[in-house]
Amino acid sequence: MQVKFGTDGWRAIIAKDFTFDNLKLATLATADYLLNHPNRANGVCVGYDTRFMSPEFADYAARILSSCGLRVFLSDSFLPTPAVSLYCRDKKLAGSIMITASHNPPTYNGFKIKTAYGGSALPETVTLIEANLATVNPGTPVEPKEDLIEKTDVKSYYLQYLKTHLDLDAIRDSRVKIAHNAMFGAGQGTITRIFDASKVHCYHCTHNPGFGGINPEPMPQYISDFVDFCKTVKPDAGIINDGDADRVGMLDENGAFIDSHKLFAIILKYLVEDKKKTGEVAKTFALTDVIDKICRKNNLTLHLLPIGFKHVSKLMTTNNILIGGEESGGIGITSYLPERDGIFIGLLVLEIMAKKNKTLSGLVQELFDEFGSFYYNRLDLHAGEAKKQSIIARAARGDFKTVAQYNVTGFNDLDGFKYHFEGGWLLIRPSGTEPVLRLYCEADSPEKVETALNFAASLA
Repeated sequence: MQVKFGTDGWRAIIAKDFTFDNLKLATLATADYLLNHPNRANGVCVGYDTRFMSPEFADYAARILSSCGLRVFLSDSFLPTPAVSLYCRDKKLAGSIMITASHNPPTYNGFKIKTAYGGSALPETVTLIEANLATVNPGTPVEPKEDLIEKTDVKSYYLQYLKTHLDLDAIRDSRVKIAHNAMFGAGQGTITRIFDASKVHCYHCTHNPGFGGINPEPMPQYISDFVDFCKTVKPDAGIINDGDADRVGMLDENGAFIDSHKLFAIILKYLVEDKKKTGEVAKTFALTDVIDKICRKNNLTLHLLPIGFKHVSKLMTTNNILIGGEESGGIGITSYLPERDGIFIGLLVLEIMAKKNKTLSGLVQELFDEFGSFYYNRLDLHAGEAKKQSIIARAARGDFKTVAQYNVTGFNDLDGFKYHFEGGWLLIRPSGTEPVLRLYCEADSPEKVETALNFAASLA
């Protein structure tokens, strides 16, 4: 059986493991869960992104679900993952399926499960569905009930919801010029439906399942061409979304990349200090320590969680979480949706710029002035299995006294192996979505970040 759920759903290489046969197994296992949900009579939603054969895979999943007797709202176009989560919550559905591999390379596709509350499937739900996989009969006939499948404009519903949760007039009145890099993904055609075309410069907003040969992930190594584009069109801010638009990165007015660590901190400060919001904060293991400082300053309870937004989503259902996020660009605000949303977060930052009358670089400098400079980078190590296991084994012992030339001050193995050192931290962790070893680092200078990452990569 080649279906294995990781950090966020099941992802696999198309035609190798992501096949119609394996999709059938995953969908039947999920259907078993949905059929026992209290909202089963309301139906389920199925959406998809711009990847190769995503529409066909989504259609097949919908047909399987209908064959099981479930009413299916099948999106009539590609759309961001949070749109599916929102529709599922507001229509009180039993759950939803999103065909996407998010930020993975173009050879991948995937299967995300969203549950009734409007967020990622909780770990215990995934465990239940994985158990169902063991009992699924691959020979189960698929006899679609066409009258149970309804093509639905889920994207328009989502865009209308965005408009009610953002001060778009403030953004318009500020005369901020926007550049939007959809990375050929499902976020294309969203911001241009919210603002006049003269306000938005689009980049990689066409259908290209090959994603131009890159991973559709909002990280510096994948956006050098967008930086050049912005030098020409000179926007006040650039919004960059991943393949299914639930993650975000940004460029400031000078073309500098603003990662999700800084965006999370900017938004948290705005919500608490300007909007006077209250609540708890949730962050995953690889997110900036500046969040800890903001929480201490404002007497906010902070939850440190394993990597994967599903852990944040779970806490959003049980605690009074104001905002939660992860290092890879996923940020969610519970009052909006207990789910990360790269379109919403990008536009919210524009709202903050307008309300505070500051540039994006000015908002970052405000953080630096108060909490000190902080920089971040991640290295995805594509190495042989022996080298990866050697690095993991050395890191797991927790006995490094230095990271490069910097003295180690603490060690934490909540999820991977994190070494705090003078002026920063280094985290070594296998990916839960790709066969790579991820090396994460935050420090008080870019040079220190690169030195620490090079140290980790040479450990074997």
